[in-house]
Amino acid sequence: MESTYIRDKYLNKIKPYIGKELIKVLTGQRRVGKTTLLKQIMDLVKLEGNHVNTIYINKEHNDFRQIKTAEDLFLYVKSRLSESKRNYVFIDEIQEIDEFEIALRQLHVEGIDLYCTGSNAKMLSGDLATHLSGRYIEFHINSLSYSEFLQIHKLKNDNDALNKYIRYGGLPYLIHLPFDDEIVYGYLKSIYNTIILKDVVSRYNIRDVDFLERLVEYLSDNLGSYVSSKKISDFLKAQRISLSVNTVMNYLNYLTSSFFINKVQRLDIIGKKRFEINDKYFFSDLGLKHSIIPFTGSHMGNVFENLVYNQLICDDYKVYIGKHQQREIDFVAQKGDETLYIQVAYRLSDEKVREREFGYLLKIKDNYEKIVVSADEFAADYKGIKHMQIRQFLSADSVR
Repeated sequence: MESTYIRDKYLNKIKPYIGKELIKVLTGQRRVGKTTLLKQIMDLVKLEGNHVNTIYINKEHNDFRQIKTAEDLFLYVKSRLSESKRNYVFIDEIQEIDEFEIALRQLHVEGIDLYCTGSNAKMLSGDLATHLSGRYIEFHINSLSYSEFLQIHKLKNDNDALNKYIRYGGLPYLIHLPFDDEIVYGYLKSIYNTIILKDVVSRYNIRDVDFLERLVEYLSDNLGSYVSSKKISDFLKAQRISLSVNTVMNYLNYLTSSFFINKVQRLDIIGKKRFEINDKYFFSDLGLKHSIIPFTGSHMGNVFENLVYNQLICDDYKVYIGKHQQREIDFVAQKGDETLYIQVAYRLSDEKVREREFGYLLKIKDNYEKIVVSADEFAADYKGIKHMQIRQFLSADSVR
């Protein structure tokens, strides 16, 4: 059983759509709490009283193993509909049902209020988009943010709590486990295996599982570094493993589709052009990353970049790596008319480092907010650029 912690951020986004004709789709990596959230929405619906009829299907439970196709799904739901009540249908891990989108379209026409979860991005970009364009709205669910992590584990916002968050990540079920490496990583490793085997290997009929696992290790080792399919292919050739660039690219796409990793493109700040090569990849949950290659406390600057990226995603920003002339800006975050430029460093250890990190942002001649984030306990603004301590950035209700 996952934690019953109420994630108000997501519930408040979904509430206005309850009872509306749009299909509500909750996406995200496995075990980030989609099932719990779905049940909490169901509880809200039931508060309306006896005039509602709720139908719940969870494709991870054996009780629903007979529902394999769109027709199975349609017939199961139709047999349980009420003619005298408002019907609500909740379907967990819907991508496990073949051609589910056909059944959703049929049920949507019947006026049923539909909610479903899925652990694969292709579900939206392909299956749903083709058959249900304009009929659904997506809510992406992330691992616990740092603020949520503090609340659910009842921790003070100090360096010890931050280290726990970095080491173990933000999967909600961790509330049921002691903070012990052997126990937590045993659980996280099982989640990693499920993601790899069910959401990647089985879904895409991958034959070279060994390479897939080596690829994940490579991404973990190169966190925060530019990654290209060719660079990985060349690395493998050096190890006498021969795989085409296209195969590498496909495997990367499969991992991003499972929400296990996130690809971040580069953006030319002046020309607004997006570059198609040399992306960066960050892990959706650092605990899962550290279940693959143990956390040692090294490369903290790269770990901080992953933390900042995940926080920006939780805050609903679209995030890019910035290119300004010949300089790299760690993150360009955009939301509506708002833009943030962010540099991330572990420590501003001396004046030279300080001038470099702030100097990159000072070169950008516009009026959007610019922030430097570091672990330094005493953050001091510099020539109009905000300096935020990492825990302050991660826990602020609004860092912007």
